[in-house]
Amino acid sequence: MNADPPRSTAHPAQPGATAVGGRAAARRWRALAVCLVAGFMTLLDVSIVNVALPTVRAGLHMSDSGLQWVLSGYALAFGLVLVPSGRLGDARSRRAVFLAGLALFTVASALAGAAQSQEWLVLARLFQGAAGGVLVPQVSGFIQVLFQGPERGRAFGALGATIGLSTAVGPLLGGLLIHVVGPQDGWRWVFLVNLPIGVAALPVAYRLLPAPPPAGDRAGHRDFDPVGVLLLGAGTVSLLLPFVQAQQWHGPTRWLLLPLAAVLLAAFVGWELHYGRRREPLVSMALFAVRPYAAGVLLSLVYFAGFTAIFFIFTLYLQAGLHYSALTAGLAITPFAVGSGVSAAVGGRLVSRLGRRLVVAGLVLVLAGLLASALAVQLWSGPRVGWTTALPLLVAGVGSGLVIAPNQTLTLQQVPVARAGSAGGVLQTAQRVGSAVGIAVVGSVFFAHAAGPRPDWSLAFQLGVTVAAGLVLAALLVAVADLASGRGGRP
Repeated sequence: MNADPPRSTAHPAQPGATAVGGRAAARRWRALAVCLVAGFMTLLDVSIVNVALPTVRAGLHMSDSGLQWVLSGYALAFGLVLVPSGRLGDARSRRAVFLAGLALFTVASALAGAAQSQEWLVLARLFQGAAGGVLVPQVSGFIQVLFQGPERGRAFGALGATIGLSTAVGPLLGGLLIHVVGPQDGWRWVFLVNLPIGVAALPVAYRLLPAPPPAGDRAGHRDFDPVGVLLLGAGTVSLLLPFVQAQQWHGPTRWLLLPLAAVLLAAFVGWELHYGRRREPLVSMALFAVRPYAAGVLLSLVYFAGFTAIFFIFTLYLQAGLHYSALTAGLAITPFAVGSGVSAAVGGRLVSRLGRRLVVAGLVLVLAGLLASALAVQLWSGPRVGWTTALPLLVAGVGSGLVIAPNQTLTLQQVPVARAGSAGGVLQTAQRVGSAVGIAVVGSVFFAHAAGPRPDWSLAFQLGVTVAAGLVLAALLVAVADLASGRGGRP
């Protein structure tokens, strides 16, 4: 089964030609829907666990370090395998790699939901993160294969909506599950809810997703670049670990890993340039010579540092500072999710006409929404703060939907289909690194004022949001620079 059926030689006016094209289009969109459901499930598990941590601690008597690893272990494992699994899908079979990742993620979710000890849950989360990292790069690869032109923009719009919704809806869904099932076992269903979805999606994905093209049409189908895999993996872990363990690994020694990460990643670039002269590398450095790709990856790195940190500190502020329940804390973040989901779909349709200007407009809205949220907390802090921040978060969510989906389209527009998986893996890795760095930086500012015998939760949130807004401003400068270059316009 190919990505698209052979083009009909019939004139469009001939009977059956329109029906064949309609069936092919419907099949493509159904295949995309399966990819997005699976991608939503894996990305949801980045944020859904946040509101469940208090009940996880009580249920398994977990230490602070164990709780931190429940969060950071998933992020580490996820980021570690993104690029190698994207390359594997390019070289062999995206469908086979996607199905393997989906099956492993479903099994890992079952293991996490059945955890009987701290160590069991941490290992299950590592397994779950790695499985998610195997699956996610295939989604952008399939979009490159299945769609072209304006349709590709709409498909990436759907993916952007999925990314935004999964991040924002996680706290709400987690709170709802804990509220319905109860605090004793509700946290288990945060993981077990993935089981029916995964089991139902596997046979549908096998039937709808395209089989790989002949081996001769796949870039370097015999090349797997093990040295590149090791260098990138070691560099990624060295870069992420000091940030994801920022609240548990105290003292300056953890920062010694950053120079090591710089050396390892520089060695990775050198090796890829050398290896790429003879064979297909893990990541083709030629991708970064394409300005929209390089600018889009940098923008993702910086934007996700500010974007995801907001949910982390807002959830803590509401639950720990204002004693919101898990459900009401999730509801308070819903305006962002609604705005992001709607505008991402719209942005996917507009990006072919507006290009990088759409991303610039979205970043301006995000910046305005975040600063208005900080001002709302300054003026009306208290039990009703969830209401006072609703409109600013809605504005920020609308802006975010106009950033993520269009930026994905613009970043990957000139990437060859044969390298779509590895290119998407690099983009996703930038997002994961940005998230980890942003949560650590914004979180350190937040905890500096939320700790101690008399914590000032409102001030902690305002300062944290201000730092996050500064990161969004940096992303805006990247977008403006790309637009000013004259090559960041329409696809």
